[in-house]
Amino acid sequence: ALMGSPFTPIADFAFLSNCHTGALLAPDGSVDWLCVPRFVSPSIFGSLLDRGAGSFRLAPVGIHHPTVRSYEPGTNVMVTTWKTPTGWLVVRDALTMGPGDREAVVKAHTRPPADFDAEHMLVRTAECLEGRVAIDLVCEPVFDYGRSAAEWQLVEGDRHTADATGGGQTVRLRSDLALGIEHDRVRARHVLAAGERAFCALSWSDGLAVPEDHEQAEASISTTARYWRGWLGRARLPDHRFREAIQRSALAIKGLTYMPTGATVAALTTSLPETPGGERNWDYRYTWMRDSTFTLQALHWLNLDWEAEEFMQFVADVEPTEDGPLQIMYGIDGRRDLSESTLDHLSGYDGARPVRLGNGAYDQRQNDVFGAVLNSILLHTQRGGRLPRRLWPLVQSQAECAAEVWRTPDQGIWEARGEPQHYVSSKLMCWVALDSAAKLATMQGERDRAGTWLATAEEVRDDVLEHGVSGRGVLRQHYATDALDASTLLAATFGFLPGDDERLRATALTIADELTEDGFVLRYRVDETDDGLSGEEGSFLICSFW
Repeated sequence: ALMGSPFTPIADFAFLSNCHTGALLAPDGSVDWLCVPRFVSPSIFGSLLDRGAGSFRLAPVGIHHPTVRSYEPGTNVMVTTWKTPTGWLVVRDALTMGPGDREAVVKAHTRPPADFDAEHMLVRTAECLEGRVAIDLVCEPVFDYGRSAAEWQLVEGDRHTADATGGGQTVRLRSDLALGIEHDRVRARHVLAAGERAFCALSWSDGLAVPEDHEQAEASISTTARYWRGWLGRARLPDHRFREAIQRSALAIKGLTYMPTGATVAALTTSLPETPGGERNWDYRYTWMRDSTFTLQALHWLNLDWEAEEFMQFVADVEPTEDGPLQIMYGIDGRRDLSESTLDHLSGYDGARPVRLGNGAYDQRQNDVFGAVLNSILLHTQRGGRLPRRLWPLVQSQAECAAEVWRTPDQGIWEARGEPQHYVSSKLMCWVALDSAAKLATMQGERDRAGTWLATAEEVRDDVLEHGVSGRGVLRQHYATDALDASTLLAATFGFLPGDDERLRATALTIADELTEDGFVLRYRVDETDDGLSGEEGSFLICSFW
């Protein structure tokens, strides 16, 4: 956020997850983003995108900057330590997990239910370590993306339990602090002495189950921490100076996984801007097929094969379009229609508008999707030693689609909203599709089919090398321009060209010199690309690793 802005800098948020939804926790102790019960449900706390769209704070009175914030090691449980003029306080926050012996509050699992699953609760505990600390609880949900203020009611007159209703939803707040209803919010204030503790829990579970006391709340958070550590304990983690970052990345991937189906959302949020105040704000709470390759690589490298298998079954479940190809993205439940709309009543993060729901790119033609899907299946098959029977028809259909469409222009990997072009990366990913399919066909004993697909793959390669290389020997963004594009670096990632090829070397060096800012690679130069949008954009982090 800009200096003096009321919006928390994006990098300062902590991430909580229960593998059904996630929350963003600001340093001042406020939950500024939470959609329930699923990642793609309407927000009940949305002050991330408008300061009046709901929040939930538990923190010392009058103190907004903590002393220390950190995740409990190996978990997605956040611990915040506060120093006040009169004492010390520690707060623990978690979207809790418990034994998976209950039916999900959403629809039944399409994947086998796990031993642990979401409790559909946000649990927060506070303990005074030294002195005396006045704590403040302010719970102010605004349902349906800030459109429906909460109507609060004490449950059976109990000062410690209150229900909030709005937008067709009801959530329950339970605390050992005495709650007061102030119109559309609930508040509590109490002074804790050294050794004293307090808790609050917000539930959207079936039956609105909540902890009865602090001991149950602490037990729920402790069980959640054990779940995350147990899950991470299965991973193969290198003894490396970046070990902690690798662990945190693995926990983030798992935290963005929707447990009922195995799908992985690209991000927890919608409409965070690429540049301050810009319009390049997208809803990323969906599953992109191309991301599957990189996700599967990461999971397999870490020996987390269960999650990889779950995702491949999700891929097998989704429906193709009427003419055969898979869409580039799907909802986490497999739905195809992700029509885009805007929430014009929200200010946007620090004034960045519009705020979008859905993603209009879902029905674009992006020919790279075939390579992403088929390379994922190849990677998974090589890891597991066999091709699952239900995936072979998908291999055949997507390979035939790639063979049919590789000569046609598309919107490209970056989902440009300008005119379709002959993007080099789309064609090289069609080559990946056919090359991967040929290898899978060989494993299936389908040698004639493998030969056909390999021959078409060579046609694709020859076409790219004839039309997709500029006069200075560098891979182009598309056939009608000499502009650079970071996606052409995938030629190295997927073996389209050997590592010692001069065209590949020239491409990498030119991108390093001309498409890099502050050490990070841009996708492309916006003044050289018809992407249908205005304004600037920042670097795209993954491109720096290609």
